Order: sequence, then C-alpha cells, then structure tokens
Amino acid sequence: MSPPPPDREAPLFFTTRWSLVLKAQDEASPDFDEAMGALCRGYWYPLYAFVRSQGHGPHDAQDLTQEFFARLLSKDWLKPASRDKGRFRAFLCVAMKHFLANEWDRQRALKRGGLHTHVPLDAVLAEQRFQHEPVDSMSPDRIYERRWALTLLEQAMARLRDDYTAQNKEREFDELKDCLTAGRGMIPYPDKAGALGVSEGAARVAVHRLRKRYREVFRATVADTVSAAQEVEEELRHVAAVLGEG
Repeated sequence: MSPPPPDREAPLFFTTRWSLVLKAQDEASPDFDEAMGALCRGYWYPLYAFVRSQGHGPHDAQDLTQEFFARLLSKDWLKPASRDKGRFRAFLCVAMKHFLANEWDRQRALKRGGLHTHVPLDAVLAEQRFQHEPVDSMSPDRIYERRWALTLLEQAMARLRDDYTAQNKEREFDELKDCLTAGRGMIPYPDKAGALGVSEGAARVAVHRLRKRYREVFRATVADTVSAAQEVEEELRHVAAVLGEG
C-alpha cells in the first residue's frame, strides 16, 4: 500500500459514512446542517481536482465546485443516493459530470464567494495543493479516485494520531510515525530507542504496535465508506489498486 502522506497543513477531508448521507438527505433532521457540511468538506478537494483535470482554470474550477455544492444543498440532489446503488463516491462523481455537462451556463458565472453556506470551502488552499502535486497523466475519473483514496490515508493517520494523543503518547507517535513507511530492515531502532528513552526491545515492540494499530484504523476507515461488512475486503483491494497507479 502507498505510504501515508506527510502531516496535513489543513483540516482533513472527511470520508463518507452512509449514516451521514442519510442525515444529509433529510432537511428536517436536526443533524442536516452538520451532515451536509461534513459531506461538502469531505469531497471539496477531490471534486475540485476532478474539475481542474477537465481543463478548467483555477477560477472557473472554484466557481464550478462551489456552485455544484450550492445545488447539492438546494436541489435534493442527494435524494437518489442509496446504499444499494453503488459507492457514494461514484454517485457524487456522476452528479458532477452531469452538472458540468448540462447545468452550468458559462455566461452566468457566479460571483466569487457566491456559495451561501456555512461550509468553509478553502479554494485558495485547494489550488495551492493542486499546484504542488505531480502532473498527472491519468483520466479525470482516475484522478478523482486517487484523491479520494489519499483522503482515506489522511483520515487514518489523523485517527491514529488521535488514538495516541488520547493515551498521552503523542510524542511516541511523532517519533515513530515514519516507521509506517520504512522498508524491512530500514528502521533505526537504536535511534528510536534513544529518542524515546527506552530499550531497543521496547522500541521494537512500540513500532510493531503502531503498525498493527495503523492497519486496524485504516481498515475501519475504509469500512466507514461502505454499506456492508462483506464489502470491506473488496474496497481495500480497490484502494490499494488505485494508490498503486500513482
């Protein structure tokens, strides 16, 4: 599996739990605003990258992505989404394609900042991130899938950090996190032991536990995005395949 990305400089995108989608489908739900906000934040960058990869410049891509979410909020576009109709990420990508093809009048482009919601969609940060990524030769669909998969890695790392922080082990996490991507025989256990003030044997145990916990957290993160337990293995293989293309 591809390595986790470096520490994030901005809040993570939140991957989709179907319970969140169900809440966002019901405007009468007391959790509607929170759920819809999480969905918007969660897919802002993957969809922005998709629009940019279609050939739209930064300004148009910002406006298009904002308008897409504005319509998602106001036009019941989530109503057709259902667990038995496939992955939510695919549903959302298809909705964006229809929007770009049929529902955007370029002569009536929105003024910048025209999305009237309380969802903080950071267009400047999105473009900075897009510019710092390697030039992709993949299709827009594959770019969208890859950005989504990287989101899963980011969220898993965030959960893992929270896990260690809750146990007052944040220093241990920060010292050992690079071991998650180190190859066999490449981990400098004596250095890690010295940095943590423990024996080399204790450092080896700590790294083993970190790796094991990361696998558990990543699996749970992927499980949050599917509708049934039997889909987890298939989704893990899909994520690995998508990341392996990069």
